[in-house]
Amino acid sequence: MDWLERIAGLRQWTRNGTRAPHKPLLLLHALGRFQQDPDGELRYSAVEEDLQRLLTEYGPPHKTSPAYPFHHLVSDGVWEVRTDRGPGSPGSGVRDLRESGATGRLAPELGAALRGEPELLHRITRLLLDRHFPPSVHGELCEAVGLEPEPTEVVHLSAARRQRDRRMRDLVLTAYEYRCAFCGYDGRLGPVPVGLEAAHVRWWALGGPDDVDNGLCLCSLHHKLFDKGVLGVDGDHRVLVSQRFVGHSAAAREQVVALAGRPLVGPQPGVRPVAADHLDWHLSQVFRGTPRPAAAA
Repeated sequence: MDWLERIAGLRQWTRNGTRAPHKPLLLLHALGRFQQDPDGELRYSAVEEDLQRLLTEYGPPHKTSPAYPFHHLVSDGVWEVRTDRGPGSPGSGVRDLRESGATGRLAPELGAALRGEPELLHRITRLLLDRHFPPSVHGELCEAVGLEPEPTEVVHLSAARRQRDRRMRDLVLTAYEYRCAFCGYDGRLGPVPVGLEAAHVRWWALGGPDDVDNGLCLCSLHHKLFDKGVLGVDGDHRVLVSQRFVGHSAAAREQVVALAGRPLVGPQPGVRPVAADHLDWHLSQVFRGTPRPAAAA
């Protein structure tokens, strides 16, 4: 069985670009536990809090429950659930999962494949990260689920896969004249820009194109905050700062809170600004909470 193909084809609820990383997050958590204890099981009542924390931090902005993937992942053939009464999930209700003593684990066939080919765990991890999350959060997400990933390896699938356009970084940085669109940072080490990155507004993993009008030149800090939903951009191309962000230091106020309402730096004349549909996607699927009022001048 080609486990990479099966995991690449996880059934997820999708409509109009809606993010649904519930099953990938549960699988990553399960792989992390398998790496530590291949024979262990995940009792729902014991891991519910951890799974909820993952969904809150790396899932969509709207409220969701870890009970959904714990039950529904069974249908993908990579996960099984048992209760105190025997095999089978009691359903996706939180109360049912708790009171029935539901426990989940990777399907035995998948567990056997992982034992027989240790590298498979790292390949599955890389596949899940690449298909469902932006590169800026891969490292911290692995840390959050207790995974120790191996160096990046190209995952070959029989199904056709999109390839990133390696020119996008140069095109986006040039369009914004090598300045962070949020703060204007333009640092260089000799002739080479440092700490500047091309950020996808609509994530590449979720179908975002490698086009200049889907990109922003951002410094490393603001790229991470943009991908985590702390920062956003409104239809007038002004910076949004989430009211959920809390920072009391002068650095937090100056580098984040003070950005609220600030117009983007760039792009240069003649370059298409970020397309409205990509901005709308980021606001609905990534940006968290309500924007702060514009910072006082």
